[in-house]
Amino acid sequence: MRETTGDILVAVDGGMATVMLNRPAQRNAMTLAMWREVGARFQELGSDKTVRAIILTGAGNSFSVGADVSEFDKVRATAAAATEYEIAVDACADAIEAAPKPTFAAISGYCLGGGCHLALACDFRIAGPDAAIGIPAAKLSIVYGVRSTQRLLALVGIVEAKRLLYTAARYDAATALAIGLLDRVGDNPVLTAAGMARDMIANAPLSIAGAKTILNGLAMGPGALDAKVAQRAIDIAADSADYLEGRRAFAQKRQPHFRGE
Repeated sequence: MRETTGDILVAVDGGMATVMLNRPAQRNAMTLAMWREVGARFQELGSDKTVRAIILTGAGNSFSVGADVSEFDKVRATAAAATEYEIAVDACADAIEAAPKPTFAAISGYCLGGGCHLALACDFRIAGPDAAIGIPAAKLSIVYGVRSTQRLLALVGIVEAKRLLYTAARYDAATALAIGLLDRVGDNPVLTAAGMARDMIANAPLSIAGAKTILNGLAMGPGALDAKVAQRAIDIAADSADYLEGRRAFAQKRQPHFRGE
């Protein structure tokens, strides 16, 4: 098991990593530095073969209220600064999405704006019954980014996406579950996410990584999936030691032991 300290906590235990936003007094509002660090952490964990699943959560009573608006006068005051800021935000979400293993957002309390941005980039979203989920960009005269809007659209459809963005409303967990914004609701989102992860991490990492590449590309709209990248994922799995192990385990009627190579 290994851990880090600071505004972003990372712990790895038994093949499962937990990334925790750690500003509970600010309800885990994301500073520019945090956007950059979360992206870097997911890149590191994504390339770590000992890690088979990643859970993203928040310290205290909230997942994240989104971007730390109190620093906007310094880091997002002009159109040029806003562009640089959004590049960092998108890079963070892209790093989460690109992690070649199952990722889970374990949501308690507020998950707003940039918090939704983080959650939408994960493969699965699990919330507690106290969750309040929304995108208040229209209350700040901000246009939600293209990539996050595409992820939202892929999950809930155009009518619900418009409703969320136009109204800036906060949805409770039951409503978010009903429209497909959440996958599950449970009293302990982290434990629920860990239970879901355990059902996946014994399976072949290359299969999961390849499926994730193809599905995420297709979900992002026409032209987003690079056919050569998808074929490379298929070929890597077909030439892997894990594929040989899978065939042998099937013939020997035993559980396979995959290593991601």
